[in-house]
Amino acid sequence: MFRRTAAFAVLVWFFGFVWFAVTLPGPLDTNRTSDAIIVLTGSKGRIEHALALLKRGEAPRLFVSGVDPEVRPAEFAAEFAVPARLMSCCVELGFEAYNTRSNAIETARWVAEHKVRTIRLVTADWHMRRARLDLQRELPKGIVLEPDAVPSHPSLSALFLEYHKLLWRLASQYWEK
Repeated sequence: MFRRTAAFAVLVWFFGFVWFAVTLPGPLDTNRTSDAIIVLTGSKGRIEHALALLKRGEAPRLFVSGVDPEVRPAEFAAEFAVPARLMSCCVELGFEAYNTRSNAIETARWVAEHKVRTIRLVTADWHMRRARLDLQRELPKGIVLEPDAVPSHPSLSALFLEYHKLLWRLASQYWEK
């Protein structure tokens, strides 16, 4: 009986990993507006994508969660070629987050403070499921969260690690209930 149960558990884990790796979330359709764009710092392309959305008018403001505390707004603007006018009116940097969980906490505070009702979440495709799960856990009820994943080419080891982080997060949510 133990062997069958163990074999079944391994099969569920394996096919779960295959599903996770093969069905990475994709970008959101363009021309969909929201109250704010939230981008989580990390891999290449995230901030650039979020800024492009902001410049196209798909949201009136952008919150960047997880910016290194040593980065100054002027440095950020120079790094990503953000015009001063856009930086002053529409881009806010968050310096408190240091991981996905703290991104969710930092973002939820910002959302409540700015009375945001609809969010476009930008992060890497491999990171989206866990980031969305953490953010939904922290946000007030009724907030619409639309995932906009930046396509990437994650390594097998990155996918393997992220899959286990997601499983751990799901399990910890279950245990907390």
